[in-house]
Amino acid sequence: MTTLITNIKELLQVRETSIAKVSGAEMAILPTIKNAFLLIKDNLIEDFGSMENLHEIKADKVIDATGKIILPSWCDSHTHIVYAGNREQEFVDRINGFTYEEIANRGGGILNSAKKLNETSEEEIYEQSKVRLEEVMRLGTGAVEIKSGYGLTIEGELKMLRVIKKLAENYPIAIKATFLGAHAFPLHYKENKAGYIEEIITKMLPEIVQNKLADYIDVFCETGYFSVEETEQIMQAGIDFGLKPKIHVNQFNSIGGIQSGVTFKALSVDHLEIMNPEDIEALKGSETMPVALPSCSYFLSIPYTPARDMIKAGLPLALATDFNPGSTPSGNMNFVVATACIKMKMTPEEAINAATINGAYAMGLSETHGSITKGKKANFIITKPISSYYQIPYAFGSNLIESVFIEGKILI
Repeated sequence: MTTLITNIKELLQVRETSIAKVSGAEMAILPTIKNAFLLIKDNLIEDFGSMENLHEIKADKVIDATGKIILPSWCDSHTHIVYAGNREQEFVDRINGFTYEEIANRGGGILNSAKKLNETSEEEIYEQSKVRLEEVMRLGTGAVEIKSGYGLTIEGELKMLRVIKKLAENYPIAIKATFLGAHAFPLHYKENKAGYIEEIITKMLPEIVQNKLADYIDVFCETGYFSVEETEQIMQAGIDFGLKPKIHVNQFNSIGGIQSGVTFKALSVDHLEIMNPEDIEALKGSETMPVALPSCSYFLSIPYTPARDMIKAGLPLALATDFNPGSTPSGNMNFVVATACIKMKMTPEEAINAATINGAYAMGLSETHGSITKGKKANFIITKPISSYYQIPYAFGSNLIESVFIEGKILI
């Protein structure tokens, strides 16, 4: 099956040869072709170029994209979209003056979600989660990472990871699974933190790896959650079991988690709302991708990742949603890109790079996703007729997507 799309107003993120990521000043460069064509064969990108270079092609389907822009589908490298219920009451509590930490100390937050998840059947969790997955696909996301972490028991964590695996089997979107048993300490381990870490390492990890339920391991490295030393212990255990680390760091405090992530060759370090000069310095020259979650900052009214300082220092940066029931109940990557431009002062070019090619890197998907490159997956967004791609972040409240292709097929 071949599909030819013609008269594309502008084709974004065109890379003749595949690259892993863009960093520093390169983030401001977004290669494009105006008045372009795109040819897809089955589920892959077959060819692209300027309309003036288009020779006669016999395609099974031809689409006229006059006035419309095409860009790669979003690559959302940090989500928690498998969960049960919601935390609407905590949203109101924050409006009434309670902080994220105060809510957590009262048994809310992650522990609230863990209670709901362990009381909900696996089938019901799947039914709730697939609705959220379908929503983000319609919003242009073509690759997503999903974390566990609301079980905090071996049964609960396995249940979540099985749901993630089932979603990956039933939907065309690329899904990476991350084991986040170290999301918080369960109440019954509050005075025995070493005991819970031992359970993660000796009981959860072997079962998860044996059943091939995770690609990565994650830890919430933060004051009041897991210390740097505890994070390192869990990261090393994950590595020993063949799981690469991706860690939550610097959401509320800078305590040395970034340095540990770099030392342990974490694929990404995520959140980064609080960044000191030494944190930025530690990331220089590393293979670890910094990931910002601006809609979390928006929802919690906490600082935004200092993107300008990081890009000026020559670092790469990825953008993700952090879709979860407590601090970011949204998987809308279009809003993330707009918020990065509005609140983090990223240019549209930088934000699109961060949400596509760098997001793919943060999931280990650089070879197949994140750019318009021959041989990569035919995952892309066709916008409605718009004046320029600047309108994507500018008109932040409008749905500018006309259609989404994933694996070469248009979503209904």
